[in-house]
Amino acid sequence: MSCQTEHTNMVSIGTLLLENGKRLPDVEIAYERKGNPTGEVIVVCHALSGNQVSVGSKENPGWWCEFIGPDLYIDTNRYQVITLNVLGGCGGSTGPISINPETNRKYGAAFPAVTIRDMVHSQFKALRKLGIDRVKAIIGGSLGGMQVLEWGHLYPNFTEILIPMAVTPYFTDYALAYNSIGRHAIKSDPLWDNGNYPDGTLIKGMEIARMVGLVTYRSEGLFNDRFSRERKEGVDIEYQVDSYLKYQGQKFSKRFDANSYLILLQAMDQFDLGFEREGWQKALEKVEAKVCMLSFSGDLLYPPPLAEAFIKKLKKRNKNASYVQVETRFGHDGFLVEFEKWGHHVKNILEKKEVTECLI
Repeated sequence: MSCQTEHTNMVSIGTLLLENGKRLPDVEIAYERKGNPTGEVIVVCHALSGNQVSVGSKENPGWWCEFIGPDLYIDTNRYQVITLNVLGGCGGSTGPISINPETNRKYGAAFPAVTIRDMVHSQFKALRKLGIDRVKAIIGGSLGGMQVLEWGHLYPNFTEILIPMAVTPYFTDYALAYNSIGRHAIKSDPLWDNGNYPDGTLIKGMEIARMVGLVTYRSEGLFNDRFSRERKEGVDIEYQVDSYLKYQGQKFSKRFDANSYLILLQAMDQFDLGFEREGWQKALEKVEAKVCMLSFSGDLLYPPPLAEAFIKKLKKRNKNASYVQVETRFGHDGFLVEFEKWGHHVKNILEKKEVTECLI
């Protein structure tokens, strides 16, 4: 499939007051802008290892280029799509690899902790700088889904539709446990140096953290069927699953900054829609947008029953909400694949058609 020409840019939003009371100066947010320049705006929020290139180009396809594009489920002939890189990441927005204007050196480990709410506030400021004061929809999965839920509370009148995917109203202890392993692996690496590692340093702990993450993103059945205990030839006994995880870990550690990874893990760990809001059920009272939540069977990190409970609570508060559970062998990563199974639900709600609640 042919994706449109890449358009990635930066917008400066000035000083940002963080939830912890610190002020982050000269903040910039990287974004990709695609589609019909006069069409209604759809905002895309990316997941942990993603970035602003959701559509990309033919030469550099984005991570959602089979879902967003001309005549696809989010039709760029009709809509204008803006994907924003998260604050604290390493895809261009201000983060640990950015230059601290007060020291003229990279922030590194000195970059302040940020929350999902900080990310959303920065995105709101960025969109307003781009001249956008209301959008058609905000969509995202995983870490992106957390942002979507916060958008609903922090800026209840900014969007008509919220589409959170592969997410729950808070980060569960089971998910926290996996992040704890990844964090420990990174910080135990001898080259970590308390986050003050030189440019180009390959942190082996990052490889381990990524390997642990990959195991949680897919289902048991998918792993078993894909690798089938196949061995690799050699002196030492090694299975194909070993090789796959090592390769993916090495590739990730070369492209993603370790300090940024830890910043984002901490933001995910802290995510709780109801924190300092009398619980997430109470927080739902501020949501004004129509909500369509999608969850995926076998998702270890964001269990579908908790996502469904979220929608049931919304409905009890007379909110316009619907829920779809997608049956998939991909588990949590279901929001990145098999678009034919669930993409039509997104298309329907954008086009103001009824979404049939179901388990599919």
